[in-house]
Amino acid sequence: MQADHAIEVSGLGIRFRRGRRGRRSIKAMFAGTKRRDLTGEFWALKDVSFTVKPGEAIGVVGRNGQGKSTLLKLVAGVLMPDAGTVTVNGGVAPLIEITGGFVGDLTVRENVRLTAGLHGMTKAQIAERYDEMIAFAELEDFQETPYRHLSNGMKVRLAFSVVSQLDEPILLVDEVLAVGDKAFRDKCYARIDEMLAGGRTLFFVSHRESDLRRFCTRGLYIKEHRLEMDGPLGDVLDRYNADNS
Repeated sequence: MQADHAIEVSGLGIRFRRGRRGRRSIKAMFAGTKRRDLTGEFWALKDVSFTVKPGEAIGVVGRNGQGKSTLLKLVAGVLMPDAGTVTVNGGVAPLIEITGGFVGDLTVRENVRLTAGLHGMTKAQIAERYDEMIAFAELEDFQETPYRHLSNGMKVRLAFSVVSQLDEPILLVDEVLAVGDKAFRDKCYARIDEMLAGGRTLFFVSHRESDLRRFCTRGLYIKEHRLEMDGPLGDVLDRYNADNS
């Protein structure tokens, strides 16, 4: 029986330390300015609540530094909250950071096997889908190349190719498609269309309004580390653009 919600977030909050007491630069010493106190804690997200139904496509918007990517990492289980709860009913396929899960000194072939295995694919599944993952990433001539020698675009292609082969019902995407070239983005968009048509849930953080409008029907607007608005994507984008015009 399918759960009523793919994602349930209630009163969610997380705080971080700003760091150690800042040192004065040589220029500041001569100018006679005091060093800044960068210590203490701040809430990256506070009192955020929402639910996502299975099969929904949610776009998350907000200015840089407001907590969008942090929210995605909380949903993915990469970070643990300091307040509230996150419940995810089903596995997630996370495309959050292009370097996440990949090892620089391992080859492309070794990284595909390692990363796909860490995400729960069996050896048989990896063997069955390996050629397709390599072909989709357009890395047929780089299978024995160490990962650290790949360009950022190659790393994005590899990450998306592996993650999009996972059978998990929830896809988490954070900005990384902006790094690839147009031809590869079009391939990624077509793959996401297929996944959504198959009933997957999409949780998508992006500054590209065209991408958000293509995939998402509902939006979440994060402002000053809180959920400012939750509603139809068009209305949310109108509010966000009005606030930042």
